[in-house]
Amino acid sequence: MSYELKAIDAVVNLWTAEVLSSMPPRRQFYVDKMNVDDSTFAGVSLEQMLARMDAAGIERAFLIAAKVGVQHHPACYHVPYRLVVDAVQKYPERFSGLAGIDPTEGMTGVRELQTLVRDYGFIGAHSYPHWYELAPDHARYYPFYAKCVELDVPIQLQVGQSMVYDARFPRRSVARPITFDGVACDFPELKLIGIHVGIPWTDEMIAMAWKHTNVFIGCDAHRPKYWPESFVKYINSYGQDKVLFGTDFPVLGFEQTRADIEALNLKPEAMRKLLRDNAARVYRLPV
Repeated sequence: MSYELKAIDAVVNLWTAEVLSSMPPRRQFYVDKMNVDDSTFAGVSLEQMLARMDAAGIERAFLIAAKVGVQHHPACYHVPYRLVVDAVQKYPERFSGLAGIDPTEGMTGVRELQTLVRDYGFIGAHSYPHWYELAPDHARYYPFYAKCVELDVPIQLQVGQSMVYDARFPRRSVARPITFDGVACDFPELKLIGIHVGIPWTDEMIAMAWKHTNVFIGCDAHRPKYWPESFVKYINSYGQDKVLFGTDFPVLGFEQTRADIEALNLKPEAMRKLLRDNAARVYRLPV
């Protein structure tokens, strides 16, 4: 299908063979739990990813150099920053980089974030609070928030329920959307994006985005076909400036997610803002 309106996917995982070689095996989670197909789970080259993006009318993807837990635990891994740097440099018109944040790394991690933004053109930061069992309002995140404000880049944090990604390392669901409240008050200049919809606390996530001008919602990781009705209404009405399109690929496929979005029959203006304008504005990209 050909799409006239081109989208920006704000939440995408690099999934090349080189990335997979640095990760613990997660077939039970991705294939059995999340229904990722075998061919995707086996790895997707940059060129294959671009072809899939083209089929879904996605012109740009934000690639996460994810930091998934502390490095010393066998269930955890950090995607090497250089892999995302290389992808962005190879296809600068199609990919932008997001720097993964491990809040336990302190100022070493803060300095790495600065280098990636200033020297390599990364456009934001990203973190998974549940992997560290540190809620978004924990003090260990604050040096990273301050640096994001200084660099004028947004930060994405997963909110809502965490899954059991690895049976050796079950994690508590520490990132309820309400934990953004204090952060947004303490850092009113910080652009905070709660990704993964906030399920099962979606209304709480909506409340945070409604209260704070600097809080936004990423709609990735959950098929639009199954979004809560209140979330769809929010996107189509008073929240149309607050939600950013994303897939969390490979958790969601590009084509299926785009088809699900189209089936929502959103107002044209709300659809355009969701698919591209909001991401372009929040990340200061050309529309």
